Amino acid sequence: MSLAPKILVADDDQALTRTLSWILKENDYEVVTVTSGEHLLDRLRGDQYDLLLLDIMMPGADGLQLLERVKGDPTLRHVPVLMISSMPPEEATVRALGLGAADFISKPFRVRELLARVKAHLRVGRELNQARAEARTRSEMVDILQEVTASLKPEEIYHILVRRVARGLKISKCSLIFATPGEEEATVVASYENPMLRNLRIGLNRYPEIRRALDTRQTVLVTDVATDPLYAEARTEWEQEGWQVPTRSAIAIPFVMKDQRAGVFFLRTTAEDTPLNHSDVAFAEQVIKAASQALDKAYDLESAVLGREQMKALAETDPLTETFNRRALAEKLVQEMERANRYNTVLACLMVDVDNFKHINDAHGHMVGDGVLRQLGAILRRELRTVDIVARYGGEEFVVLLPETAASGARIFAERILKKVAAQNFGEGDRVVHVTISVGIACYPDQRVTDGESLLQLADQNLYKAKLDGRNRYRD
Repeated sequence: MSLAPKILVADDDQALTRTLSWILKENDYEVVTVTSGEHLLDRLRGDQYDLLLLDIMMPGADGLQLLERVKGDPTLRHVPVLMISSMPPEEATVRALGLGAADFISKPFRVRELLARVKAHLRVGRELNQARAEARTRSEMVDILQEVTASLKPEEIYHILVRRVARGLKISKCSLIFATPGEEEATVVASYENPMLRNLRIGLNRYPEIRRALDTRQTVLVTDVATDPLYAEARTEWEQEGWQVPTRSAIAIPFVMKDQRAGVFFLRTTAEDTPLNHSDVAFAEQVIKAASQALDKAYDLESAVLGREQMKALAETDPLTETFNRRALAEKLVQEMERANRYNTVLACLMVDVDNFKHINDAHGHMVGDGVLRQLGAILRRELRTVDIVARYGGEEFVVLLPETAASGARIFAERILKKVAAQNFGEGDRVVHVTISVGIACYPDQRVTDGESLLQLADQNLYKAKLDGRNRYRD
């Protein structure tokens, strides 16, 4: 706790809040006030508070529900909460204390009583925090590790693991290695001594402890590398090569992921470190057990997210042109129209059609026609900004949405793609096909446009004008 204890006061009665704030500040407390329960948990997580004064009745928020959420959050449950309310003390006290409140104060409160209760709970909170700090053991660090890694990506977990274990054991070298039993090489995916290291390949002939851990699926503890029989052959090789091995002791702990990948947690000390022992093995094995579960969850989450993204992409994508399909276009058109209305911006819509596409199919075949559409889709995707959208509307028609683009910008874009398409050699090999396109442009806001459908209709009408005027041009 800081020298000036920090108190968060959450009460919608602004007059009372000002009074409370003044009283507490006069008694050398640092005070932050909020007048609603909205984002209260985010406020608590965003800073370090020593005490929360929480009103039971606030507009748009139930103080008792907020109390339950605070006490249900592992990162916040240690914060003492004093509930304040004008509710009947018997009812409010029972409910508040049952949910984990430290105390209950009725309105109107007496200043001296309030200050006494605040002081008492701050003192208890300080003593509890000191007790937690003094009682924190290695097994508790495993719990912290499991909590921290539960929602991270696997690559982030690797580096957290080696850092946490190395610091917990006060050693300078700790690595996480993936390998396959029987193979001559392994991959170091994270290293405490070199945080920038990624996927370094190593030969296992130099690391007999890793090889044995992989082959036997048993933890290997070496208290003295210079005398342990496991290194007899390796020591001879080190002497021949003149290699000075800095390692004094080592632990190699094997583990297997749910997907059957094998790994080794590799801890080493140098002559300056205390040699590793069985107590260190027990601690590291606890870490690995917790970490393996966290890694499995992370891989499952990553696979699930990737699977959902792939399914979503498949559902939204036209398989021939790899642009959005018509269903996805309808959703995105609604979104862009709403955004244009909300922020009072403009939206351009281009309807693009391949000129004489039926003739291309008749003269060269549908395979060539499909190739033309595929190439045209690639051109359109290549010319877009990241915020722009292109979709196959149907047949040989495409729709392009250009957010925050007025008519002048839409014309520039249309001119560019007209020239790109006219200069492109479509088809394959010696079957070159000359292709042109026509473009209809519509922009919002426009008195003729009331929704996405009318925007498309206006673009389609202007596309028809471009066709009538000779094709290979745009009209708006």
